[in-house]
Amino acid sequence: MYLEHLSLTDFRSYAQVDLTLSPGVTVLVGSNGLGKTNLVESIGYLSTLSSHRVSSDGPLLRFGTERALVRAQLVRGEQKVMVEVEINASRANRARINRANPVRARDVLGICRTVLFAPEDLALVKGDPGNRRRFLDDLLVVLLPRHSGTRSDYDRVLKQRNALLKSARSQHFSRSGVSESHLSTLDVWDEHLAVIAAELLAARLELLNRLRPHMSEAYAQLTDGSKLLRAIYRSSLNEPEKYDGASPDTSGPPTAGVPDEVDEGEDLSLFSVEELAEKYRVELASSRRRELERGMSLVGPHRDEVDLLLGQAPARGYASHGESWSIALALRLASFHVLDEDKHVAGNQPILILDDVFAELDAQRRRKLAGMVSTAEQVLVTAAVGEDIPTELAGATVQVVPGGVVPNE
Repeated sequence: MYLEHLSLTDFRSYAQVDLTLSPGVTVLVGSNGLGKTNLVESIGYLSTLSSHRVSSDGPLLRFGTERALVRAQLVRGEQKVMVEVEINASRANRARINRANPVRARDVLGICRTVLFAPEDLALVKGDPGNRRRFLDDLLVVLLPRHSGTRSDYDRVLKQRNALLKSARSQHFSRSGVSESHLSTLDVWDEHLAVIAAELLAARLELLNRLRPHMSEAYAQLTDGSKLLRAIYRSSLNEPEKYDGASPDTSGPPTAGVPDEVDEGEDLSLFSVEELAEKYRVELASSRRRELERGMSLVGPHRDEVDLLLGQAPARGYASHGESWSIALALRLASFHVLDEDKHVAGNQPILILDDVFAELDAQRRRKLAGMVSTAEQVLVTAAVGEDIPTELAGATVQVVPGGVVPNE
């Protein structure tokens, strides 16, 4: 797959911009602040319907406007497809496919597949567990668009259940008891949560199993290969009382050494969705008192973690800055390979986007990364200085200027 044409209207800093692209490598060059990242952010948005930079759509609209339009002409094998997404400030977003009647925005998921690496991805290593959960969930949506509904259903059920727990907690403190109506309603939401949580957990576990070999191999290729990169999924089903969805504070220097062995817990990927749902029912029942006392849901995928390990040491807090960059790159490269292996649609290799990556890497890592990605069907790279790009990624160059772009002849 490759992006042949991109058109933006009132997206970020652009009132209007049109960009024509070809297969192979294209480098977007321009001084910081001119909008290079805005261009690639719009392409990534078509893939996940979310931004890698902000958590809401509001900042994507050019200041003072009520809507933005992202339009892309994609080539997949022998077919061309036009995808348009309208991002609205005060109503639901809409989309069109091949200029047909408007559809729900999420109906375009799976058409434009991208893997985008940006400086913000350091949070995958150094940030809180929510960053790693989102990494898995965003990739799930690109790989299997139906899981967009799984995510939204889980968020809806969790919100309703938390509201009920909060209400019950308030009643308990004011009247020294929880009403039967609260408890019976909680039974209903427990069942909803168990079913949808099991589906989301099973999907995450399967995806992580597919990512692991690619992740380890990519990290070894980017480095000297002396340390093994691993990922362990930590579920609230395994340690409901001890684990609260947040990694221990490892921001300071290690004081107690690194454990010789890492306890990976029960392998939940061996269970079916139905078996996981039953596990959730049991755990929700045993955790009810604690949840009522705290007024919040303590069990579920929203409290899970993905531990990244270098050898026996947790990457968070132990990995150097250079190692953290390599880990984040390895996660994105693993995503690329998992999507590339999915052959349901001909010509569906993802577009690889490297946003301001090479400026942060030393010369050796630059060359290694360039060699690993140069064979992708389409690679889009942004850089403030063209000299940061290794010669292995020689290709077309587009100059980003205030308010627009100028392709170099």
